[in-house]
Amino acid sequence: MKLAIFGATGKTGRQLVEQALAAGHEVRAFARDAARVPIRHERLTVVEGDVRDPERVAEAVAGVDAVLSALGQTPGSTKDVQTVGTRNILEAMGRHNVRRLVSLTGAGVADAADAPKLWNRAFSLLLKRLQPDVLADAEGHARAIRESDRDWVIVRGPRLTEGAKRGRYRVGWVGKGTGPQIARADVADFMLKQVTDNTYLRQAPMISY
Repeated sequence: MKLAIFGATGKTGRQLVEQALAAGHEVRAFARDAARVPIRHERLTVVEGDVRDPERVAEAVAGVDAVLSALGQTPGSTKDVQTVGTRNILEAMGRHNVRRLVSLTGAGVADAADAPKLWNRAFSLLLKRLQPDVLADAEGHARAIRESDRDWVIVRGPRLTEGAKRGRYRVGWVGKGTGPQIARADVADFMLKQVTDNTYLRQAPMISY
């Protein structure tokens, strides 16, 4: 398959690129600075640009079979980069008739299927106080996806670690069958599976160990 990956220079994004290539996919990696994509591969194309630029985003999306996004706020990015970037991705997907979008966000983004426990609620309140802009951006990105007509899966994760891929993890909802952490390598593994798996289509599951 041909996959466009946004947020390709981030820690999870790099895992997505590496694992997608290892699985035999053709990858188009979108990055603000192409030099920050350290991987060189015959099936890898790097598209340099700002995710806030609709035309550059459209260039990355044109002709692919699916889009994966690990966008998030980084030093120097605007407070709404994830929301604006996602809107541009969705617009480009509509323009080029790309159906599947798999997007990563944090467990702080609520879902109707959640059953938060006391500590989940405490964490959400803490996040709203300490990182209100990050949470608002993540929620805005999720809202844009949910309101779209694409075939989407929003993947939510707890604390992300740098551990090795296990290939085994739990899929559930906040407060139901999930734990406090997971390795980025396993997040990437799950996200890539959602490109062709319809189990969680138009849902926002949370994955963890």
